[in-house]
Amino acid sequence: MAWTFDEIDRRILKTLQHEGRIANNILAEKVGLSPSPCLRRVRLLEEAGIIDRYVAILNPAAMGLKLTVFSRMWLKSQDAATVNHFAREVGQLPEVVECHLMAGDCDFLLRIIIADLDAYRRFQIDHLTRIDGVQSIKTDIPMQKIKQTTEIPLP
Repeated sequence: MAWTFDEIDRRILKTLQHEGRIANNILAEKVGLSPSPCLRRVRLLEEAGIIDRYVAILNPAAMGLKLTVFSRMWLKSQDAATVNHFAREVGQLPEVVECHLMAGDCDFLLRIIIADLDAYRRFQIDHLTRIDGVQSIKTDIPMQKIKQTTEIPLP
């Protein structure tokens, strides 16, 4: 069943998307509630799965991971066993921060964060091409990040 959002839910979610560690009393003040009803609302949003989890967003470049690449993957076959095997293998690679099964030209689209181009090339050779069922890989290297956000639009 879809959640019915009211304006207070939207304000809570918008604030938490910006400041996940905000204290409940400050959140309550920002959204126009007292602390107890605000905490109840947040817990209901968590229980409903609207709030999935709380995370720290790290700066990859500050940790020496200065390159993001998008790899388009084609598999030899699109049968369930091949697709599931690929998904399991990619799920174990921490460099792959996103993996999407695609409709269209390629089978999968990966977003990979890594130190530099040499490290990516080694990663491709040592890991991606060794996954059974991989037919080919095309890599796109973004020249400039225009927008990246963890915020989703609220209904």
